Amino acid sequence: MAGAAGGAALFPGVGPGAARAYARAGTGNGSRKAAAAGTPVPRTPALEKFVDPLPVPPTAVPDPSAYPGADYYEVTMRQGSWRFHRDLGPATVWGYWAAGPGGSGPIGMGCLGPTLVAATGRPTVVKYRNELPATHLFQSVIDAIRDGDPRLTPVAPPPYTSEPPFPPNVNVWNVVHLHGGRTAPQSDGLPKQSYGPDGFHAEDYGTLDPGRAAPNEAIYAYAGHDRSSMLWYHDHAMGMTTVNVYAGLAGLYLVRDPADDGLGLPRGEFEVPLILQDRTFHADGSLAYTMTQRDGEDTPVVNGKAYPFLEVEPRRYRLRVLNASNERFWRLRFDVPAGVLPQPSLPFWLIGTDSGLRAPLSMRNFLIGPAERYDLIVDFGPLPMGTDVTLTNYDARVHFPGGDGPEISDVMRFRVTRPLSGGGDTTTPPRKLKPPAVAPASPAPGTFRREWVVYQHKLPGTMTFNAVPFAAPSEDFVTSGATEIWEYVNLNRDAHPMHVHLVDFQVLDRQPFDAAGYRADYEKWLDGGRRPQDRPVLANHLTGPPIPPEPDEALSRKDTVKAYPETVTRIVVPEFSPPTGTIASLPGSGTEFPATYVHHCHLLEHEDNDLMRPWTIVAPAG
Repeated sequence: MAGAAGGAALFPGVGPGAARAYARAGTGNGSRKAAAAGTPVPRTPALEKFVDPLPVPPTAVPDPSAYPGADYYEVTMRQGSWRFHRDLGPATVWGYWAAGPGGSGPIGMGCLGPTLVAATGRPTVVKYRNELPATHLFQSVIDAIRDGDPRLTPVAPPPYTSEPPFPPNVNVWNVVHLHGGRTAPQSDGLPKQSYGPDGFHAEDYGTLDPGRAAPNEAIYAYAGHDRSSMLWYHDHAMGMTTVNVYAGLAGLYLVRDPADDGLGLPRGEFEVPLILQDRTFHADGSLAYTMTQRDGEDTPVVNGKAYPFLEVEPRRYRLRVLNASNERFWRLRFDVPAGVLPQPSLPFWLIGTDSGLRAPLSMRNFLIGPAERYDLIVDFGPLPMGTDVTLTNYDARVHFPGGDGPEISDVMRFRVTRPLSGGGDTTTPPRKLKPPAVAPASPAPGTFRREWVVYQHKLPGTMTFNAVPFAAPSEDFVTSGATEIWEYVNLNRDAHPMHVHLVDFQVLDRQPFDAAGYRADYEKWLDGGRRPQDRPVLANHLTGPPIPPEPDEALSRKDTVKAYPETVTRIVVPEFSPPTGTIASLPGSGTEFPATYVHHCHLLEHEDNDLMRPWTIVAPAG
């Protein structure tokens, strides 16, 4: 059995010395804490658990005729109403709605969005329409950012000049990013491609097929993927991603491969998506955004319901888990009542991660950071009818591992109450699954290494990569087709889930280092004018040998990685290769060089507060 360990075992750089460094540095987490002194923090009223059935986001229906050889969706962002719990009143929320087939009614729930489905090798075209109000659902946060509150507004490190994240006349703008997508930059949903419901455009806004797009719309084309995976789409607007996603703007994007049909995986009603989020509610049921006052929220929400339940049969289920929380890490297990099994939790199998299937791995628990996805097989077959299985979160703080946000234990419940249907469970036992193998990362000696230092020039305050604000022009140029090793040098006390747009990668290793000593040398280098030849040598500050990736990361394709505190986290990007051909016969849909993307921390409050940088792919010489 493989599972996440606890405490310092996971984080070789976190020991008594690290704790003393944190105490000297203050919180150092860069999150938004702007409440006036004495302002009470909203807290969700007591809710009875496991009284609402788990909703499953509906699946949108594509139009295969709009663009030759592609599936076409129209998706609209709207404000609506959603009840998160039986005992809460309806909340005003934002969500995505897909146009129904043949002019039928829209497909959606209110919050979140419908699931979009793509087939491997087949491109997808989506028209995104912004019909949200011109006033934000969390306007007080927008006002505070606009007013330059230093705890909310990115402050550039010297010698750079700070820039406002959005114009003075913008309260709402949005752009959709297909997280995990292999997209050309003009369809990537980059922050500066944002656009408002009134048609106001950020500086890099663009649309394909402009004759078919209104000012409040953007048409994007996604190249066909070469393997099955669970991606997701979500808001990525400049300066307000955090409150836009919190309002409800997130949904699933499934890539299906017909070859998977022969694997014998659970399907149909036995394949269940679980979108994990945490939220806080006022007494009337409305959403309370408290992350200007504390880290994280106090109530678990799965697929838009607080503490839901799912009635299951005694058979294998495939659970597609997405952590769509703004900040919260979850360490999860499936608890059973005492005496039901020889151990207190139900074992399960990991069969896939962010970017597709992997070799099955037996586990008892797993740690999932924001934006990560875990593809699980859970077998309820050995359990007696009537057994309750509780998905439990434990030993995981909001800002992992040492945060101070509200703790959440129970998440949802599975009830083994439905009779076995269909003549029994004919799916393949996980230990016998044989998905396509993932070749291990084996970068050649001398592979180029690119360092990204997580740095705060003032504690607490804005975080940046390499002490450069997001608004500064790209300084990192990658040759198309190249292989690189990226090193996330985390000086901070928090683990950061780092997401790189466009690419899949593998985790290479992690290595502890003397964060305090490196920071002192790094700041001397900054103060001395940042001369490249004088930059501190990371190897001189390493304090232990490289540590292999965790078992759930090894031989897995990823697009988001946990960068642990006081640790160098290394990933291998085997190839930087954006789609260059025309997609779905749309002019201008392929990548042209130079092509600029971004990478960032997926703690959304950190992303908005400047822990994000552009990087650029250039054509090979000649």
